[in-house]
Amino acid sequence: MSRKRLQLFATPYIIWIAAFIIIPLIIVAIYALTDSSGAFTLDNIKAIGIPKYARSLGISLLLSLITTAICFFIAYPVALILKSLKIKNQNFILFIFILPMWMNFLLRTYAWKTILIPNGLLDNFLEFFGITGFNFSDSAAAILFGMVYDFLPFMIMPIYNTVIKIDDNLINASRDLGAGYFTTLRKIVLPLSVPGIISGIIMVFVPSLTTFAVSKILGGSKYLLIGDVIENQFMTAYDWHLGAGISFVLMIFIIIYIVIQNFIDKDEGANLI
Repeated sequence: MSRKRLQLFATPYIIWIAAFIIIPLIIVAIYALTDSSGAFTLDNIKAIGIPKYARSLGISLLLSLITTAICFFIAYPVALILKSLKIKNQNFILFIFILPMWMNFLLRTYAWKTILIPNGLLDNFLEFFGITGFNFSDSAAAILFGMVYDFLPFMIMPIYNTVIKIDDNLINASRDLGAGYFTTLRKIVLPLSVPGIISGIIMVFVPSLTTFAVSKILGGSKYLLIGDVIENQFMTAYDWHLGAGISFVLMIFIIIYIVIQNFIDKDEGANLI
């Protein structure tokens, strides 16, 4: 089959990318850089410096970083344990990870609200062991519970897919040469799993930074995240220009973050050569 004919198969994907990624981004940029009269302005982008919006961005960055860190420290040991179990039916394991994602996002979030309310499942569980005085309802901790639960599969999947491909002979050779478990983990397993870690970090950090429903449901609207600000501008204030401007700034933050992660990934890859 000729090269030109093969390129024709890429046409539907190019059309899809143009229709659902490039064109929407151009529309967002147009709204962000214009006012209601259509005149060019940078006020919508500068609005992120307004204290209440800057505070929302700061809270969102902090919660997304904490969520990403918690997901990593849970997902990485899980991936190592699954690899050590030598499970033959790996597709079933992947199915278990994906299964919660089949449930509606809002239903999963409301389920956590039921768990975290006073005299709820978690409260009764802690009381059974004599632990009292904790109130997770409508708190930052509740938001973290929901975000970690919602985005944990996005961290486990890429790390597991990377760890499972590491040749056992490399690990066995390291142990035969006298390296302990943690030395092997630090010198062999961890460097080889960097691509999966980078992918997992990006897949968790980006959606957690832009989330809004979780904070409203589990945080009781006490914490105004940057995603809430954008939603309010589009759905309540109907100021699409300001909403697009803040979204544009957020997109720049995400792009910078991804570029930095890619540089880190390349540096790690260079160290392995």
